[in-house]
Amino acid sequence: MPTTVPTTMSTTKQLPAISLVASPTRRAGVLQLARDAQDRGFTHVACPSLGAAMSLCVSLAHATTTLSYFTSIQPIYLAHAVEAGNTAAHIQEISGGRFAFGVGVSHGPVVQRLGVATGKPLSDIREYVSAMRANEKFGGSLPPIYLATLRDKMLDLAIEIGDGALWANASLRAIPQQVARIPAERRATFFMANMIPTVIADDIEAARAVNRRTLVMYATLPNYRNYWRASGYDSQVDEFERVLANASREQLAEALTAVMSNEWLDDCTMSGPAEVVRERIAAWWATGVMPVAVMSAVDGGQAKGVANLFAAYS
Repeated sequence: MPTTVPTTMSTTKQLPAISLVASPTRRAGVLQLARDAQDRGFTHVACPSLGAAMSLCVSLAHATTTLSYFTSIQPIYLAHAVEAGNTAAHIQEISGGRFAFGVGVSHGPVVQRLGVATGKPLSDIREYVSAMRANEKFGGSLPPIYLATLRDKMLDLAIEIGDGALWANASLRAIPQQVARIPAERRATFFMANMIPTVIADDIEAARAVNRRTLVMYATLPNYRNYWRASGYDSQVDEFERVLANASREQLAEALTAVMSNEWLDDCTMSGPAEVVRERIAAWWATGVMPVAVMSAVDGGQAKGVANLFAAYS
């Protein structure tokens, strides 16, 4: 079962977790990447909601033997709590306890495009987790449950009802204040991880350009803008909102990338040569939060990015 690395642990040689999306026509290749990661000493894989994460997790139970893995995240509005809990319990059992279930409310605009009605995030996630736990006597023992987290109220709820918290595109400079909210007696067992867009390339500006494109969609989401504002990036968020108010749909992506500062980008992503990325990964470990490398590449996608990560630690 995945566990949190205490903040006092030496972090100089710790490997990051790896995000893997099982895209259509590439699913067998993704399972091979997971096996390769396991063979190279990587210990954790995160499975985002893209690419049928729960199906990938079932496959990982059979394709790997020691790798721990978790959904990051599975949106609660896509499946009834009883069905989700039954599936999570199934994966936990057949994996020998290597699975953890990361759940969240996703983002209002994203879920609403699917025609799904949403309620209040905090009460919805509380009720969902409660319903899963109530069904354990019928569906089997649940794995650890992690909540998707950005701001303090959801983190506090994760501390209250969950076993861990998952961030995405979080601020390295702001995360210590949130980690400090976790009671000392829970620090050793409360799992924490952050999904970090990562590009390894000698040309740091080319690597940053890829990560800028990755963050365009997030810059359009109010909950992320509110999080970054709370993390001290008022002027950056002001620029995003100016662009959102004035740019046409056709111009939006280019206009948003144009106003992304290096300071903000480098705080929320990892870009550059292998030694720079390794230093950033160590910095994240030092906070007590597991870094999850969401790999891409200047000259390719996920597979090339993961190959670059393997090379950085070979």
